[in-house]
Amino acid sequence: MLLLHGFPGNEQNMDLAYAIRRAGWNVLVPHYRGSWGSAGNFSFTNAIEDTQSAIAFLRSAAKDKKYRTDPAKIAIVGHSMGGFLGLYATAHDPAILGMIAISPWNLGAAAVRPDSEARTKSYHDASPRLAGTTPEGMLNEAKQNSTKWNYVDWASDLKSRPIFVVESSDGNVPDNHALFEALRKAGDTHATEVHMETDHVYSDHRIALQTAVLNWLQSLNQ
Repeated sequence: MLLLHGFPGNEQNMDLAYAIRRAGWNVLVPHYRGSWGSAGNFSFTNAIEDTQSAIAFLRSAAKDKKYRTDPAKIAIVGHSMGGFLGLYATAHDPAILGMIAISPWNLGAAAVRPDSEARTKSYHDASPRLAGTTPEGMLNEAKQNSTKWNYVDWASDLKSRPIFVVESSDGNVPDNHALFEALRKAGDTHATEVHMETDHVYSDHRIALQTAVLNWLQSLNQ
């Protein structure tokens, strides 16, 4: 299991990591370049590459018995920006088993919408925690890649795998539901969706979130 945090990742979701580990999975929790003390400069492009590198590591680690990993059984859980990154990786890698997208941020689509106080605050709040970048630079990068970074457009590449869309009462709900509807329209009969009445980091629904994640993982083994 590859567990991907958000932007910049104040919520690390380590309770999910421990719950998934107790269920018998190995869990890798990486930090993208330039985040949380990792070397290098942060950018969304670098984070996409870092996610792909993490998947490559999991596959190479399968050759080392001490990790006890199975390269044919790699799944992804991603929260917020991590949901976007996980969907990107899954859409571009048909060997990924499946994906849990927790309140995924539709990075490209959101970037080209009209300016809002919430979006400005998000970029400015994250920037001090990310090395080698600025709020303006990150937003410009997202705008320049907006047509490539709209996860609703990836439904045809995701439809062969089970995708679990988890939503909270935040600003991402319209995009999250649009993704689910696109998956169903594309023919993904295994796509599922659940909404929880809580905030973006699931502050008062952590146990419910763990339960939903573990139930979905159990369904992969059936």
